[in-house]
Amino acid sequence: MKAEVTRAYRIDAAHRLPGVPEGHKCGRMHGHGFRVEVTVAGPVGKRSGWVLDFAEIDRAAKPLVDALDHRTLNDVEGLENPTSELLAKWLWDRLAKALPGLAEVAVSESPDSRCAYRGD
Repeated sequence: MKAEVTRAYRIDAAHRLPGVPEGHKCGRMHGHGFRVEVTVAGPVGKRSGWVLDFAEIDRAAKPLVDALDHRTLNDVEGLENPTSELLAKWLWDRLAKALPGLAEVAVSESPDSRCAYRGD
């Protein structure tokens, strides 16, 4: 049996998008209550009954969440253009080695907009 487990985190952060056309509202500094979801897929352990302990996801993701929370994302190395897409990839690149079976990193900057990254 295979399954997926997802852990969600909240990041409150500011950013501006330097790559948008002149006058675009996202070119100005603004903030979001980002929701980040980390999904791991794999076989369900016969003994454990789970794919992965949620605490393992926390161990990998929490330091990254803490590094981004209440920050200006543009000031974080590698996030000079912090779109949701590039934020999801930035997180993926740092989680992939620590979380075998990483299947998806999703970033929502509002309740009705979401970006999912599943690796290259």
